[in-house]
Amino acid sequence: MVFNLLKSGLSKIRATFSKTRSILGDKVRKVLSHPFDEQRQEELEQILYESDLGTLLAEDCVKHLQSFTRKYPKSSTEELIEALKAYLHQILAKMPPIQKKNEKKPQMILIVGVNGSGKTTSCAKLAYLFKKEGKKVLLAAGDTFRAGATHQLDLWSKQLNIDCIKGKEKGDPSAVIFDGLQAALNRGMDLIIADTAGRLQSKTHLMDELGKILRVTKKLLPEGPDEIYLVLDATTGQNAIDQAKVFNQFTPLTGVILTKLDGSAKGGMILSIFHQMGIPIRYIGIGEKESDFIPFDPKSYIDALF
Repeated sequence: MVFNLLKSGLSKIRATFSKTRSILGDKVRKVLSHPFDEQRQEELEQILYESDLGTLLAEDCVKHLQSFTRKYPKSSTEELIEALKAYLHQILAKMPPIQKKNEKKPQMILIVGVNGSGKTTSCAKLAYLFKKEGKKVLLAAGDTFRAGATHQLDLWSKQLNIDCIKGKEKGDPSAVIFDGLQAALNRGMDLIIADTAGRLQSKTHLMDELGKILRVTKKLLPEGPDEIYLVLDATTGQNAIDQAKVFNQFTPLTGVILTKLDGSAKGGMILSIFHQMGIPIRYIGIGEKESDFIPFDPKSYIDALF
């Protein structure tokens, strides 16, 4: 299933990262077509930074190529490109795979993120992926504060023919998620995916809200949630990394879903997020359709950038 998704999505991935490639891959290739002197090193670092790899990773990449050219001074442009790709592959190779859980049911995925990041849509698209795998999936509309969030998830659930547990607008998000968990247990569901409110007025509100949801979850699933995924909007660039830092303070994030990559030139932030925080990228959104949401594959990603 995952192999077929990756295979069918390769052309979409290349198209998705075409904007990043025009900033990163094409410009890097041009710089590396000249002797890798101090001027070219500064140019390369600037290009990597503008592609949202972040200052630290940009510096590390330049240092790596400095070392490589000292060892292999007659390297061609393509050999330098491959050396850079290999270095980036080494970084993403440290990304841990999703751990296989025990066979208890239901598994639970908690989705967090700020309003506007594509959080609610990601819940639905993730549910679609698991349904395609033959899983019995239930949605819980825990974002009761954003106007229309429950309605949006309900519409998605009807379109995908997946049940959705809802509550009252402005109601208690943890109560909706508790009801969802009870329903999932009673119905013998394989998986429940729970949306949450995306307010970030203050860190205190965020901590209190997430803390209550986690406490409620553990009443029914002592070891849950199995995964906590943060949804980030790729178009926000480095601001998304700041969001990740805030959320990770209050809940142990197990992965990131990166959305809106089809409209962004900020594809380099995938590397930056993992390099800075060690939080693995699990899924990427590359379009509007439910099928435009795929598991993240490091090799396809780096190849698409160059």
